Amino acid sequence: MFRSMLRDLVDGPAKAVWVRVGLPPDDIENLWLSEAPDPSVNSSFKLGTAAQSSIGLSALAAAHFHFLRTGQEEEVHVDARHAILEFNSEKYYTIDGKLPGDKLFDELSDIYKTKDGYVRLHTNFSHHKQGLLDILQCEPTKAAISTALAEWSAEEFEAEVFRRHLCAAALRSFEVMDMTPQGIFQTNINPASITRIGDAPKRILTDQGDIQYALEGIRVLDLTRVLAGPICGRTLAAHGADVLLVTSPHLPSLPFLDVETSRGKRTTQLDLDVPADAEKLRELLRDADVFLQSYRPGGLAERGFGPEACAAMRPGIVHASLSAFSPGGPWMDVKSFDSLVQTLGGFNVQEAEAYADYIRETCGEEEAATLPPYRALPMQALDHAAGYLLAFGIAAALCKTVTEGGSWRVHVSLSATLLWIRRLGSLHPLSAFGEGRPLPPRGDVPLDPEIEGVSVTVEQDPGDFGSGEGVGGKGRTMSVIRHAARFASLGIREGKAPMRLDAHRAEWLPRP
Repeated sequence: MFRSMLRDLVDGPAKAVWVRVGLPPDDIENLWLSEAPDPSVNSSFKLGTAAQSSIGLSALAAAHFHFLRTGQEEEVHVDARHAILEFNSEKYYTIDGKLPGDKLFDELSDIYKTKDGYVRLHTNFSHHKQGLLDILQCEPTKAAISTALAEWSAEEFEAEVFRRHLCAAALRSFEVMDMTPQGIFQTNINPASITRIGDAPKRILTDQGDIQYALEGIRVLDLTRVLAGPICGRTLAAHGADVLLVTSPHLPSLPFLDVETSRGKRTTQLDLDVPADAEKLRELLRDADVFLQSYRPGGLAERGFGPEACAAMRPGIVHASLSAFSPGGPWMDVKSFDSLVQTLGGFNVQEAEAYADYIRETCGEEEAATLPPYRALPMQALDHAAGYLLAFGIAAALCKTVTEGGSWRVHVSLSATLLWIRRLGSLHPLSAFGEGRPLPPRGDVPLDPEIEGVSVTVEQDPGDFGSGEGVGGKGRTMSVIRHAARFASLGIREGKAPMRLDAHRAEWLPRP
């Protein structure tokens, strides 16, 4: 009885998401998670629960698709600490035994004081950085930015940034955010929404007999950038899907992230301003099962690749999208990133208050009084959780194409993901920061033993055109954190790493 009650408590967050999209409630019995997931890291939020639940859900939905094809059930196992480390996968990879020299954030990406509060800037893309400097009319230094922002109100600056479609956020508490129009709107948003958008016959699945991966034979067009969307595509690839990452040769890239999140995929480039390339994307879409995108809201719809247009071109498609804020709300068109949504959504203030309480209890009031009123989470938790929740939603929608037919839209937002994690509850500060283990230092090679223990080596994918060579004239290799979800009998495909965005032709592999 106690064991059953404990499982219900551990599985509860995952089960709530699972049944909300209409999947069979009893299937959650096949999900095995760590019984004491928190604190898995030094945070006041239940990030261990969020990590193991979102990763577990994505694998369990893929396993359900496999069941619909073969009649074979699969158990899914996820360790919370491994899941936490995978939530930092971009931090710990190496190429040819060396850590990449790039950093996750540009040097100007930081929190700055205003005349009445604080704002966080996001300057990783050069055009975003220049746009913010144009507003502030200052030099590209932290000192100059600090001086300029001292003349601004935090929310007035944020409003101007939003108006210009740039990226910054005012620091807010939960209480303040909840009273904004956006906070009121998002109260009842699901972490993953699945909506039928068109009619199509039921998908016919045949058991070919030698299926190694849950999503083997599924074709995914991946038009995503930065972190959350690419993590979703990488997860689908780990479950066996043929994921073709399509990027533009003219848009800025983030090589530090792209190299790690593109592993397991094939990569190609198309310029949608060129009619022949736009037609090539339509051709690929007609033979795809999933259209996955994370560009600005409406950006691809303006080019004819919105959900309804894709469903018309390819009945039975699963059209999946990720954005900062959910459709229909006052901020639905706002550009943002994980660090900014943490800031404006209340996480940075709540984490800072909890940490201050911990320092007050352990070191005294005097030291607690020196702490800033903001503290970031120890990882890009919104990006990672959203990516896995989106992969879960896609696999769930693929199941619906089998059981119900139709074309489906899946949507996940960073803000809805924040709300989901917030509702998981918080930890006592002494437990969160006294018992929660910090992440291993990135340091240097060799990597921390804990990271080495959950890492695997993948080879470079030479692609269709050949690639550069690594150490000793051989193809390059990557050390990466392996996927935290494991099946009882199905495999997880770690795959190869293209290490470039134009390694393959714009075509599908033959279906098995």
